[in-house]
Amino acid sequence: MKESLYGELSVIGMRGCEQFVAQVDGYLKEWRRHDGETTFLVDAPCPRFGTGEGKGMIAHSLRGHDVYIICDVFNYGVTYKMYGMTVPMSPDDHFQDLKRILGAIAGKARRVSVIMPMLYEGRQHKRSSRESLDCASALQELIAMGVSNIITFDAHDPRVQNAIPLSGFDNVRPTYQMIKALAKNVPDIKFDKETMMIISPDEGAMQRCMYYSSVLGIDIGMFYKRRNYAVIVDGRNPIEAHEYLGRDVAGKDVIIVDDMISSGDSIIDVAVQLKEKGAKRIFIFETFGLFTDGFAKIDAAYEKGIFDKIFTTNLVYRTPELLSKEWYVEVNMCKYVSYIIDTLNHDETISNLLNPVKRIHNLLDRMNAEQKK
Repeated sequence: MKESLYGELSVIGMRGCEQFVAQVDGYLKEWRRHDGETTFLVDAPCPRFGTGEGKGMIAHSLRGHDVYIICDVFNYGVTYKMYGMTVPMSPDDHFQDLKRILGAIAGKARRVSVIMPMLYEGRQHKRSSRESLDCASALQELIAMGVSNIITFDAHDPRVQNAIPLSGFDNVRPTYQMIKALAKNVPDIKFDKETMMIISPDEGAMQRCMYYSSVLGIDIGMFYKRRNYAVIVDGRNPIEAHEYLGRDVAGKDVIIVDDMISSGDSIIDVAVQLKEKGAKRIFIFETFGLFTDGFAKIDAAYEKGIFDKIFTTNLVYRTPELLSKEWYVEVNMCKYVSYIIDTLNHDETISNLLNPVKRIHNLLDRMNAEQKK
C-alpha cells in the first residue's frame, strides 16, 4: 500500500547543518525503508563571488515536493572568502543564504517549511523605543517568499508569531529531552518536592520554568533582575543585581532553566547565590549554548563547585572545545526533528510531539521503579 504523503519528501540542510541533517536523514531512511532510496537530502549550495556576493542553487527540480529547510543562523564556525579575507558567517549571512535557496526553489515546491532552531533576531522581538522590529520583519519576509510553516525551538518570546497570524508557526520546547538527559547522566537524581526545585533566572524564563514545575510536581523559585535604567551598555540597561523570590533551597538539587546561555554572567551569578543559600547540586538547562565570551568564567565557576552540569541541545553550533568540557552535556535533538518532519510529511498533527507530558511521566515512573530495586 502506497504511503499517503503530502508530497515527495526533500530535506535541505543549510551551511553548517551537515552533521545534523545527516542524522535526520538516517532516521528517516530507517523508518521508511525505501527500496533503493539513498537519501532524502537535496544538495543546495550557496557559492560566493570574490566580493562576498552569493547565489543559491538546488541540484534538481523540487516541483511538487514537500521541502524542509534546516537552518542554523548562529553557526559562526562556517566561513567564506571576501576580497581574500576569511569571514565567519553572521546570522545576517545565514538568513540571506536561506532566502537565496527559497529564491532558487522559485515557488515550484508544493510546500516549504523552515526549521530554524534558534529564531533569527529572536531577541529583537518587540519595540521599546525608536528601534527596529527585526524578528517580525524576518518572519513576514519568509512568508512572502512562499514559506508555509516556520518551526523553531524555545523562542525567546513566541508572541512574535503575531506578526504572521495566518501562517504556520510552531514553537517546540525540548523539555522531555532535557529531563531524559539529566536522568541518564545523574542516575541518583530524584524529581520530588523534598529534594529538588526549579529555578527561573529571570522574569522572562518563568513560563518555561512553570511548565517544568507543573509537569514534575516540584516547587519553583525565581530571580528578578534589578537594572540600572540610567545607563545603556551595548544597547541594554546593565544588571546591577539578581534578587531571589521563593522557598528555601538549602539541601536541595536545583535546575536552572532558560532558553540560552550567552556570556554566562547572569547564570553564574544566579548559581553563586543559590550555592550561598545552601543549594546541593546545580544543573543548568539551556536550549542554546552560545558562550559568546568563551569558557574562562564558566570553567572557573565549575572549578569552584558553583554548578555541576550544563545541558544544551545540538540545535546550534557547538565548538569542539565545548564538546570536550567535563561540565558539558549535549542533548541530541536529531531524532525529535526527524519525527516532526516525518509526521508533517504524512500530513498529520504534531500536537502529541509538542506535548510531552505523557512521555515525561512514563520516564519518571521507570526511574522510580529502577531506584526502588
